[in-house]
Amino acid sequence: MGKNRLVHILMGSKSDLETAKKVQAALASLGIESRMHVASAHKTPSSVLEIIAAIEKESKNKKIVIVAVVGMSNALSGMLAGASTLPIVTLPNSENDHDVFSCLRMPSGISHMTILGAENAALSAVKILALRDAALARKIAEYQEKNAEKVRSADKGLGN
Repeated sequence: MGKNRLVHILMGSKSDLETAKKVQAALASLGIESRMHVASAHKTPSSVLEIIAAIEKESKNKKIVIVAVVGMSNALSGMLAGASTLPIVTLPNSENDHDVFSCLRMPSGISHMTILGAENAALSAVKILALRDAALARKIAEYQEKNAEKVRSADKGLGN
């Protein structure tokens, strides 16, 4: 069952690797396989197009979501969104808050979603994969219940 689900994580540069590893770990905790790629829309656009063509071909047999870990000017997620029919989750990997705006403004017809935080980006990708997958939806519900229990436990710890 889990073999037909996959998340491809694309990074614009190797400097995004630590964030990509956090996404990969969060995906693995929910039983989702992932693959990482480094390709820059600015520096290696032909590589981006080759990777996306291979992913599109692979999507004929698998449910696939793409997570784009991007920095600075973020051409990668827009290029992916324009070249692919698959859902694109964009994760800004920047220490500069103003860089997020390059993820929020896209030309008409270029659709991706911007999610802040590696764990949240992974969870968003998994929720997309779970749309028609009851077992995966149950895993998400269990994950959310664990988060809720942490909050309830913290509240009890206050002695109220």
